[in-house]
Amino acid sequence: MSYKQKPLISRRTALARAAGAAGLGAIFKMTEAPAAAQNRGGAGPQPRGGAAGQAVRPLRGPGGMGGGRGNVHYGAINKYSAPSDLRITDLRAVSVAANYEYDIIRMDTNQGVYGLGEGTGVLKAIADAKEWVVGRNPLDITAILATLRSSTAHILMSDAHSVLDMCLHDLVGKVFGVPVWRLLGDKKRDRVRMYCDTTESSDPKVYAARMLDRKKLGFTFFKMDVGPGIIRNRPGALNTRGVATAKGLQMYGEFFQAVRDAIGWDQPLASDHFGPLDVTDSIRHARSFEPYELAWAEDILQVGTLGRGDSPRNWRAYKEIKEATSTPLAMGEGLFGLEESFKPFVDNRAISVLHLDPQNCGGLREIKRIADYADDTQGIPIAVHMLGSPVMAFASAHALATIGNFLAMECHAVDFISWWTQLVAGVSQPVIANGYITPPDSPGIGLELNEPVIKEHLRLPGWFESITESSAAPQ
Repeated sequence: MSYKQKPLISRRTALARAAGAAGLGAIFKMTEAPAAAQNRGGAGPQPRGGAAGQAVRPLRGPGGMGGGRGNVHYGAINKYSAPSDLRITDLRAVSVAANYEYDIIRMDTNQGVYGLGEGTGVLKAIADAKEWVVGRNPLDITAILATLRSSTAHILMSDAHSVLDMCLHDLVGKVFGVPVWRLLGDKKRDRVRMYCDTTESSDPKVYAARMLDRKKLGFTFFKMDVGPGIIRNRPGALNTRGVATAKGLQMYGEFFQAVRDAIGWDQPLASDHFGPLDVTDSIRHARSFEPYELAWAEDILQVGTLGRGDSPRNWRAYKEIKEATSTPLAMGEGLFGLEESFKPFVDNRAISVLHLDPQNCGGLREIKRIADYADDTQGIPIAVHMLGSPVMAFASAHALATIGNFLAMECHAVDFISWWTQLVAGVSQPVIANGYITPPDSPGIGLELNEPVIKEHLRLPGWFESITESSAAPQ
């Protein structure tokens, strides 16, 4: 395929081009203050600048120094990084066993500095993408992502695009001595609100008690799964298609009522997993939810109307449902790309909330693009589906700190939060405090891995072994 050719870039233009491509142009004043490869010590080549001992001039973009804020100093270039000579040498992984498989990916370079990213079940995708990124300069973020984007017709490559986007931003932030959020834009918030997923119960009182326990942990935004499984054993609850009848919808109401009484009617409460609903079913369900004032009903449409499997992309069907109810609708966790998937939902106001997944939608840069477009054109807010470790959570939080139309990001780990929060070090603990996560201001994503804790929960043996086709095969 033609895109296998790797673009060449001269040493003279590499830094300026990469900085502009990464959204860095005009925000750095570079110095030669000492810094370790990962801010913890290490060895490597000395930086290259102009003449020996000569300071490197600040990069300037079309608008002068970034954001009209003047000559702002954001941090030093990593002492052990020579940016124009930087090359990606390998992609390595460690897999953590949790409710989902956390594949933490490490992008290594020839200068010791590395970048971290994460997905769930993405080793095959990363193995497929490896030939397109090894040997490239990681500062050239947009060119690398464009190469991967041209292959996103293959669903695995969209995973690779998303996860390697995280790795690249972590790595570039470390090289330039700035947090990932600074690479993406101006901060809109210091803390990122989290919402808690909750395990189901067929007893409304038990379900309510579980939700109340999450409130006591400090969460201020909640989600509950209300679907056929919790009423399956009740007579008359489901029709022959496994969809709630009118009587079944009344039973769902018992759960909403119990939870609302437990956590309060002033608390944001979303819901998901309603069963194999078509458009008519979706309208019936959404209307029955109206008395409980949900923050959103998530992925309500499951049965396609244009053909098998079309429901996640059918903006016309979603618009029909949305116009028939006052219950807000959210969707999008399985979709990739603004132009590829989300734009028609925004342009046609077919959805109330865009629900993005950092592993699927394209990564941190694409979250920012989609959110800004939705906000600028239609004022549509976003929420984030996040089912990974603190690596994915913090990486996502950096992007979300720069987004004005953000609601909340999911946490799927509440039931084992005590060791989940300890998977990383170098950040404030607990990772989620009073329902919020705070992206660090240290370079890159701003964390270290807690090796002993991770090794207690390995899905596969080995510690950051090189990813190959054989190592990525299902175990």
